[in-house]
Amino acid sequence: MQDLLYVITGPTASGKTAKAVALARAIDAEIISADSRQIYRGMDIGTGKDLEEYGNVPYHLIDICDAGYRYNLFEYLRDFKVAYDDIRGRGKNVILCGGTGLYVESVVKGIELPPVPENAELRRSLEGKSLDELTGILQQMKTLHNVTDVDSCKRAIRAIEIQKYYHDNPDLQVKTVPHPMENAIVIGVEIDRESRRRKITQRLRARLEGGMVAEVRRLIDSGVSPDDLIYYGLEYKFVTQYVIGQMTYDEMFSQLEIAIHQFAKRQMTWFRGMERRGTHIYWLPYDMGDAEFVASVTKLASGAVDFEQDKQLNGECQ
Repeated sequence: MQDLLYVITGPTASGKTAKAVALARAIDAEIISADSRQIYRGMDIGTGKDLEEYGNVPYHLIDICDAGYRYNLFEYLRDFKVAYDDIRGRGKNVILCGGTGLYVESVVKGIELPPVPENAELRRSLEGKSLDELTGILQQMKTLHNVTDVDSCKRAIRAIEIQKYYHDNPDLQVKTVPHPMENAIVIGVEIDRESRRRKITQRLRARLEGGMVAEVRRLIDSGVSPDDLIYYGLEYKFVTQYVIGQMTYDEMFSQLEIAIHQFAKRQMTWFRGMERRGTHIYWLPYDMGDAEFVASVTKLASGAVDFEQDKQLNGECQ
């Protein structure tokens, strides 16, 4: 099972990290994060890093950028490969854990992207347009499987910028052709809707009581602009709006709670889309005990290895 990439994914509040840590301890693995916000230093409570959960299990791609930076998919795929090769080179197993479906699917499908520079002229031409207008422009350029990445004007403009760059440089498109990882086994942590909603609400209250508002104030005081925090969405969007006086505490809590529930639904939509697009996800219940979870994953992994060996053997015999 040494050659497998273990992927642990699922919606927010499903308990992915704890499951990944239990598996890592059992198979001598290190964890690479697939969370688009945990890469930022200082954004701890709102992103749910819970670093104490890892214990002595090494983790990667967490706290690698300053808050305010606009990290992108190209950078993630580049950094994932560096971490993956490093772990493999030391003879350890690799677990990819996180709920950013775009990151997970791009890794599993072996997507390669060229770096896309900023287009100042294009950005100026798009200034002042509404999110609906920008989304309409983007839909004319590509099929939108999910709107998670265009939930703000800045993200939509960046997406348009990327698509225009590909259109203007067709020779680069060959680099975006997927080369699926044949050694990946994808495990989804499944949680029913009511349990998910309950856990989201409980977790939100705990984060607010645990200092999330103070964390946002510290980030702003350190020089991170409110607009940059709002860009990151969810907790940082709504708590920032509360901190700068755009809404009351009760309005912030209510709207944020709704937004997180909607985000979890979008995550599940993405995962179901992954399955339709050819990625098989083995779903295991969120309330499965750690020992049972590890045993189930190990059994599935053994089957995946046997299947791959059968394919190779059949190929050699033909």
